[in-house]
Amino acid sequence: MPRKEKKPGNTGAAPDWKAIFSDLEAWRWDFLAARTAGGSDTDQADYNPTELDPSVTALAEKYRRDPWAVLVSTILSLRTKDAVTLETSKALLGKAPSPEKILALTEEETEKLCYPAGFYRTKAASLRKIAAILIAEYNGAVPANMDALLALPGVGRKTANLVLTEAFDMDAICVDIHVHRISNRTGWVSTGAPDITEQVLRNILPREYWKRINALLVLYGQQICRPVSPFCSLCVISSRCIKNNVGKSR
Repeated sequence: MPRKEKKPGNTGAAPDWKAIFSDLEAWRWDFLAARTAGGSDTDQADYNPTELDPSVTALAEKYRRDPWAVLVSTILSLRTKDAVTLETSKALLGKAPSPEKILALTEEETEKLCYPAGFYRTKAASLRKIAAILIAEYNGAVPANMDALLALPGVGRKTANLVLTEAFDMDAICVDIHVHRISNRTGWVSTGAPDITEQVLRNILPREYWKRINALLVLYGQQICRPVSPFCSLCVISSRCIKNNVGKSR
């Protein structure tokens, strides 16, 4: 018998989404401001925020509404650190800013441009297959449709949702390991897989927050609500969290 989803929330009542998102967005703003200024808001030795690189900001601004670029960078990001993803995306998109351009490269050239992203050979092959499909079936354009995106090689729901939100500005919930973990840890959901977490969040999370939840919780999951020994003492939503499956915390 399928596992029955528990009611979200830690009191049986609906989470106060407005307050939760307000607190998380205030934390994100302060965090990024501190990093830009070269400072940090903690003395923890292993609390290592991602450095902000002007070239990274420029890359994001240049490509953030380009469906092909978003699709490429999202595929490259799987099992790859953010800094590596950004540099690899910049290199690959510089040579292959369209499906037609990537197929003009040789397989070896594509693989070299995908390196050092994790599983770069597999990703290079997937991107070339995707490019061929886009040219044959969509006149070289990336479809703004979930089912069509999921039919592409190497594209799962996380990738498809990111393309829909980032490239097409559509309402979708992108659930990665951080969103899945934090949603379960706080008690918003009780699920065993990211795809199920997405389904439950679609039912309980107001649509106005769908596009925002990924960016907020990914950074928060990397810096505060870590998989092991999270910084609960620094958490801005600690009072609204049931700390599900949290053993040691800081």
